[in-house]
Amino acid sequence: MIHSATPAGSPRRYGGVAILLHWLIALLVAAAFTLGLTMVDIPGLTPTKLKYFSWHKWLGVTVLALACLRLLWRITHGAPPYDAGMPAWQAKAAHALHGLLYLLLFAVPMSGYFYSLAAGVPVVYLGVLPLPVLIGPDQELKPILKQLHYALTMILAAGVAGHVLAALKHQFIDRDGVLRRMLP
Repeated sequence: MIHSATPAGSPRRYGGVAILLHWLIALLVAAAFTLGLTMVDIPGLTPTKLKYFSWHKWLGVTVLALACLRLLWRITHGAPPYDAGMPAWQAKAAHALHGLLYLLLFAVPMSGYFYSLAAGVPVVYLGVLPLPVLIGPDQELKPILKQLHYALTMILAAGVAGHVLAALKHQFIDRDGVLRRMLP
């Protein structure tokens, strides 16, 4: 849904739960991204590399779970409307980017999960909770899922960069208070 102009008396900020989930997911996505780039650059199959792969998977599973909670919260609580002065094209662009980011918060971890399964490596969350094995090892599917996971991750990185740049533009150029909506 496209946000409408702010009516008098409407909340102009996200609530505490939405803010917490936003920043927690942002932090975990940044950590998973950084760890993913780091681990693939480690040559060979070392204990450190294996540990990083586990941590990366745990971060991905956590992001997926939190994204589910965030989507449920967003569906049941909505978002505060944009300021009446925001051009309609910007509101539509923001809505489209938010939709893309939500989609990728599901697609990136799921593609990594299926890539891991196709590689014959089950995911055991935090080293204690085995996740369901939905597909068996598949040497033909493995490189496709690896490339898909990478491509979706790069699209997510670009989307996050666009989201951050838009927030900074609103804060420092437009000075319209959009960023304050999501600050604690």
